[in-house]
Amino acid sequence: MKLLASMLMAAALAAPAFPAFSAGETPATPTKAKPDLVKGEASFAAVCAACHGADGNSAIAANPKLSQQHPEYLVKQLQEFKSGKRNNAVMKGFASMLTDEDMKNIAYWAASKPAKPGFSSDKALVAMGERIYRGGIADRQIAACAGCHSPNGAGIPAQYPRLSGQHADYTVAQLNSFRDGSRANSIQMTQVAAKLNDREIKAVADYIAGLR
Repeated sequence: MKLLASMLMAAALAAPAFPAFSAGETPATPTKAKPDLVKGEASFAAVCAACHGADGNSAIAANPKLSQQHPEYLVKQLQEFKSGKRNNAVMKGFASMLTDEDMKNIAYWAASKPAKPGFSSDKALVAMGERIYRGGIADRQIAACAGCHSPNGAGIPAQYPRLSGQHADYTVAQLNSFRDGSRANSIQMTQVAAKLNDREIKAVADYIAGLR
C-alpha cells in the first residue's frame, strides 16, 4: 500500500499543471492595451507637431496631413520608417526614437483629430484627375483610385489610407517615389504609379486635394 501511494503521488507531481475550468468555461483571452491618447498627444507635440501641425493638419505642402488618418495605417508607416522598409532619412530618425506603444498612442491621437478640407488649384487638370480617380484608365489597365481609397477619399481602415484633402505636392511626391522605386512598401501602388505619366500624377493629386 505504501508503494502504491508513493507511485500515485509521484505521478501527480509529474503531471503538467493546467488551470481548472468549469464545464463550458474557456480561458480568458488576453486583452490588448488601449491606446493612451494623453500620452499620444504629448508624444505628437514633442516629435511630430513641428512638421505635421499641432493637430495633425500640416500647413506645409511637402508634409502630409495626419489628422483623421486610419491609425493602423499610421502605425504601419512608422514601423516601416523605423525598419527602413520605407526609405526616408528624416522620418527614420524620428521613428527610431519611438516604441510600438508610442506609435500606437500617436496614431490614435492623430486619428481622433478632424481633418481640415483642402482645395484643388488647377482647373485645367482637375477634370482629368477626377476621371482617373473614379474610373481609372481602362485601355492601359490602370485601376480607379476610388476602388481602394473610396469615392470620397476616406480609404478603407487598416488597409488603404485616407486621401481626402491631402496636399497635392505631397501626393505627387509619393506617386513619383512609387513610380521610380524609391518608395517600395506597397506593391499595388508601385504597379499603379508605374503606368502614370507626370501630367496624370499631377491631375490625380490636385483632384485628391479638393476631395471631400
